[in-house]
Amino acid sequence: MMEERANLMHMMKLSIKVLLQSALSLGRSLDAEHAPLQQFFVVMEHCLKHGLKVKKSFIGQNKSFFGPLELVEKLCPEASDIATSVRNLPELKTAVGRGRAWLYLALMQKKLADYLKVLIDNKHLLSEFYEPEALMMEEEGMVIVGLLVGLNVLDANLCLKGEDLDSQVGVIDFSLYLKDVQDLDGGKEHERITDVLDQKNYVEELNRHLSCTVGDLQTKIDGLEKTNSKLQEELSAATDRICSLQEEQQQLREQNELIRERSEKSVEELEKELELQIGMKTEMEIAMKLLEKDTHEKQDTLVALRQQLEEVKAINLQMFHKAQNAESSLQQKNEAITSFEGKTNQVMSSMKQMEERLQHSEQARQGAEERSHKLQQELGGRISALQRQLSQLHEQCSSLEKELKSEKEHRQALQRELQHERDASSLLRTELQQVEGLKKELRELQDEKAELQKICEEQEQALQEMGLHLSQSKLKMEDIKEVNQALKGHAWLKDDEATHCRQCEKEFSISRRKHHCRNCGHIFCNTCSSNELALPSYPKPVRVCDGCHTLLLQRCSSTAS
Repeated sequence: MMEERANLMHMMKLSIKVLLQSALSLGRSLDAEHAPLQQFFVVMEHCLKHGLKVKKSFIGQNKSFFGPLELVEKLCPEASDIATSVRNLPELKTAVGRGRAWLYLALMQKKLADYLKVLIDNKHLLSEFYEPEALMMEEEGMVIVGLLVGLNVLDANLCLKGEDLDSQVGVIDFSLYLKDVQDLDGGKEHERITDVLDQKNYVEELNRHLSCTVGDLQTKIDGLEKTNSKLQEELSAATDRICSLQEEQQQLREQNELIRERSEKSVEELEKELELQIGMKTEMEIAMKLLEKDTHEKQDTLVALRQQLEEVKAINLQMFHKAQNAESSLQQKNEAITSFEGKTNQVMSSMKQMEERLQHSEQARQGAEERSHKLQQELGGRISALQRQLSQLHEQCSSLEKELKSEKEHRQALQRELQHERDASSLLRTELQQVEGLKKELRELQDEKAELQKICEEQEQALQEMGLHLSQSKLKMEDIKEVNQALKGHAWLKDDEATHCRQCEKEFSISRRKHHCRNCGHIFCNTCSSNELALPSYPKPVRVCDGCHTLLLQRCSSTAS
């Protein structure tokens, strides 16, 4: 090992000396094609490989000097740029190529000596990569670092792109150094002899390295033969496995065909069932349309009845009864959900009975109308008594309107609850089959029809009770209209048409505002129209002038007497 280190030291001295001499002749600027520079990198690579430990992997034995150079990045943060740029080069595939690129970049930065000095100072880290007697672990390493300091005077312009650093063969061209020895001065005979001896030692070292590489290649060939035999065994096992898989695939295909035939038969059966269900659905739609027509007709009659009831302002009692009926019907629905299937025949019979009752109710309504007409003729003498009760009826109407609004809100809340109950029942029915779902929808429609018929019967009964009140209220309204027309002899004046009060004749201003009399329609000041009375057209007390106030009081006193 000592002779090897000495030979490498002599070759490093020669390569650096020739490189410096050629660089001085060229002006200290070098490029990648310069032969002494290429030989310097080859010698440097041999020095870094000396005593390098062999790392075993699944491919074979591996000796790379890029591992020690990667330590520089951890020890010296300035070298991180070199390491990242080397890793980012896509054309570098091996660790040898990355190590050569690292040497190129370090020489261009003129910090090759500094980086190697940092490595040699941390020999405890280098011991993982080098043998104890390696060149980098002995004193010769520091000598090489001292020689490399002289290269900082050179300017190297090296281009890494396009360079095949992975496959280059590191062989030293001794012709450069032999020629250099012949060109030396005659007075330096001793130095020339020592240089020849150094070249001889390096040639011996090169031969030794070549023999080592041949041995490494032989071991790699043996390893490849072993891996080849293993791969052949695995290939035979894989072919057997492929045959078994093909047999399984054939069996799976046969099973797939059987399953496909069965699925086709089941699909045909399902299509037939679907056609039957579609026919049933069309029949149900026709029945739905007929029911909708019936419901629309009933709704039209209900609208007419509601308009008449709104004129009377007495629908509050009827809505209260409807709310009670709706609550009872909701309870009946909740109880009857579980027993819908056994009650279809009863519902159909009840529908027929309801239709008969509807016809009877229509006949009863006609009789009620005739009776109401007779009552209108009989009640001609009770006009004066109804006029006294007119004011009371207006007050009752206002209160009934408020109660009607509250009852309407209550009814809407009940309808919402009814809708929630219907949604819950529909969600439960969707879990059954399609045929059962269609039947249940039909039952729901029939129930709705029955409810509508019940509502119609209740409204017809209410109409029979309210017929008398309707005729009486119409007579009262006619009397009120006559009185109102008699009192309202003047039209409603506009604000621009009056500039003075009609009674006191004072001029209107910002402090004296204009006020309309709700009875005569003229414009007065606040003092002349401070009275309030309940008029037939207004359910609440409103502003009237002094003249209308006295007139209306006289009118009321006369009617009361």
